[in-house]
Amino acid sequence: MPTPLIAGNWKMNGSRALVEEFAQAFRDADLSPGVEVALMVPFPYLEAAGRAFAGTPVALGAQTLSDQPAGAFTGEVSGEMLDDCGARLVLVGHSERRTLFGEDDAAVLARVKAALAVGLTPVLCLGETLEERDDGRTEAVVLGQLEAVFDALAPDERGRLVIAYEPVWAIGTGRTATPEQAQAVHAAIRERLGRYGDALAAGMQVLYGGSMKAANAAELLAQPDIDGGLVGGASLKVDEFLAICQSAG
Repeated sequence: MPTPLIAGNWKMNGSRALVEEFAQAFRDADLSPGVEVALMVPFPYLEAAGRAFAGTPVALGAQTLSDQPAGAFTGEVSGEMLDDCGARLVLVGHSERRTLFGEDDAAVLARVKAALAVGLTPVLCLGETLEERDDGRTEAVVLGQLEAVFDALAPDERGRLVIAYEPVWAIGTGRTATPEQAQAVHAAIRERLGRYGDALAAGMQVLYGGSMKAANAAELLAQPDIDGGLVGGASLKVDEFLAICQSAG
């Protein structure tokens, strides 16, 4: 069974003070050693967070990366830069990157490969819109996004990813998929991963990312194919995020 992972995505929020607050809380926190924790902080706070999280169970993550290793790409950040700042994970294909910044499956694949090239763990985000769900296309959309990446990777590369299922209609809306709805999609993802190998499917961390909070975390995490959470708004509140992490233990 995969190790539970709770990853917080601060999006375009946070401060140095919040970094220090989280570092202090997790330095003293009573967490199960069988739970992994990560925080994806904005680029300006990566180095400060890397220093602050040293000696805590919190791994450092970033929210996206360029598909290029270096060059004249003003405003972009490369995987090598993230690695140099101490990042260990990076979100790729988050729904906001897909919808607001036009990243299609090809762009997502290029970023996954860029992350793998420098030893970062890509957290590949998959998810459907409300319209796609209402049209009965949830599995077609989610599994299509999965295959667009996994079909293009070598077997040894596939096992280095984490997957996050994030129904777009449940991000920042206060709506949450029921545990049964979330489990159904996670089970479909796990089944499709089996086409690439039974060991891969059994060992892949598949996170749920749709308005997870302390009040619903335990019920979601109790589902057999949900291995953790990609937490948005609740990851900006120390007590709330810590409670979610403790639910995973």
